[in-house]
Amino acid sequence: MELWIPITIAAAFLQNLRSAAQKHLKSVMGTTGATFVRFGFGVPFALAFLAALHWLLDYPLPALNARFLGWAVLGGVCQITATFLLIHLFSFRNFAVGTAYSRTEPAQAALFGLAFLGEAPSPGVLVAIAISVLGVMLISVAHVAVGLRSMVTSTFSRTALVGLASGTIFGVSAVSYRAASLSLGGPNFAMQAAVTLAFVITFQTLVMLAWMAWKDRSEMLRVARAWKLSLFTGFVGATASFGWFAAMTLQQAAAVKALAQIEMLFTFAATIFFFKERINRLEVAGCALIVGGILVLLAVR
Repeated sequence: MELWIPITIAAAFLQNLRSAAQKHLKSVMGTTGATFVRFGFGVPFALAFLAALHWLLDYPLPALNARFLGWAVLGGVCQITATFLLIHLFSFRNFAVGTAYSRTEPAQAALFGLAFLGEAPSPGVLVAIAISVLGVMLISVAHVAVGLRSMVTSTFSRTALVGLASGTIFGVSAVSYRAASLSLGGPNFAMQAAVTLAFVITFQTLVMLAWMAWKDRSEMLRVARAWKLSLFTGFVGATASFGWFAAMTLQQAAAVKALAQIEMLFTFAATIFFFKERINRLEVAGCALIVGGILVLLAVR
């Protein structure tokens, strides 16, 4: 098995934990604060990963270059922007369609990977992406009166366009992170991922701190009061991000993001076994398609 596969699966599992923690934090602080903790409380762990690789494993630090800085800053800004757009979807009454379209990120990452890096995914990878994206879209609209036909005809609605914009910018972010990590040129994928993560998460923390200082300083106090859960969120978030960056250093961003749809299966496992909730037929069909897409992806690798 190629190394990027178990790394991606582990990252998806940790991201699921981070999302659950952020959902809880949302009840004690605002959206900005709940978004900030994944960056601000992740910085110490990102720096610890980098220090461990350098001091304990004796990996040399790669020299930063202009190409790295450009791609890393672009990826960091795009990730923040896409996250805010995704959160903005919840202000719409019929946000399900928009959320579904935001999940087209793997397909859009394939397009941007081809445009920016000249990386053309194989036909098998494209089929896997299409299957898994359709599965996620089915899950996204499973509890509303929306069919596939109405999803297509409503592509140009405001909600759908916001969702598409979110998926597009997430796609740019993923490809940017891969380009930044590859631009370091060594010494190995782990150190390249650690350096990229440390730079990006520090940059994002400074941007969000400046935003909160300007817009809502009281949010900083709410974040400080919830420091215990925030620290856990930062740890699993930084560890998941290290996994994403490592996987995308080893493999095309589109393939990594397609396999990352397995996160939805972790979410449904928690829904069924821990929260004892029932899922409907569309959700079952969506899960089956995600599994099918992942199996196709693994078969063609």
